[in-house]
Amino acid sequence: MTLQREAKMEHQYHQATDGLLNLFTKANHDLSTVHHRLEKEFLQVYPDNANPMKLVSRIKKLQDDIATLKGQCHELLAAKQDLIDQAQRILVENRNLVQRMQPSMGIFSTGEDDAAFTNFKQVIEEWTAQVRSKTVQAQGSGAPSNLLLISLGVK
Repeated sequence: MTLQREAKMEHQYHQATDGLLNLFTKANHDLSTVHHRLEKEFLQVYPDNANPMKLVSRIKKLQDDIATLKGQCHELLAAKQDLIDQAQRILVENRNLVQRMQPSMGIFSTGEDDAAFTNFKQVIEEWTAQVRSKTVQAQGSGAPSNLLLISLGVK
């Protein structure tokens, strides 16, 4: 008797599952039909490049692309700053080493060396000030950081 009962319950379970599956299949078909009708209507009403569905799709893709590019620009700006910091450190260390070696070789520093080094420090200070001011402006004004990246010359 329990086998008959289990078979009956299994049959009812399959009927319920089949009914649910049929309902989802019909709903999917109905949604596909509505989608095709809307697409056909939009193609008739709007020119191809003004189709609202295509425009929304393009806008969504552009938003995703902008987010990706923004992340890549941040990475690039950070890498650029790291490179500048490393180059500055190496150049200063090399300059100091050369200055220490010059007297032992009978070479004495000229004013040109100091002028070049002063110019180098000025360029680094200007870059640092530009990055700092643009960052503060973007944070204070609520401006999008992609404008910061563009203003710093990240292309």
